Amino acid sequence: MKGIAALFVMLVMAAAVVQDAAAAECNPMKLFPCLGAISSGQDPSAECCAKLKEQQPCFCDYLKNPQLKPYVDSPNAKKVAAVCAINPPT
Repeated sequence: MKGIAALFVMLVMAAAVVQDAAAAECNPMKLFPCLGAISSGQDPSAECCAKLKEQQPCFCDYLKNPQLKPYVDSPNAKKVAAVCAINPPT
C-alpha cells in the first residue's frame, strides 16, 4: 500500500512539472487507471490500455523524469504495454 501511495505522490509531482502548452497533453495522472496493473503485475483494464495509447507520445518525456522512470521502465509496465499492444519506450 505504501508503494501505491508513493507512486501516486510521484505522479502528482510530475504532473506539476508540465509547464508549456505543448506538453499540456502529457499528464501522468491520466495513467492512474494503470496503477494496479503496474504496481501488481495484474492484467490491465481496457481503460488502462486506452489511456496508455493516449499518453504514448509522452513516454520518452516520462522516461527522462527521474521520478517517473522507475515506473515507466519497470518489468510490470513493460508487461502492461505488451498486453495493450503498445511498444514500450526505449
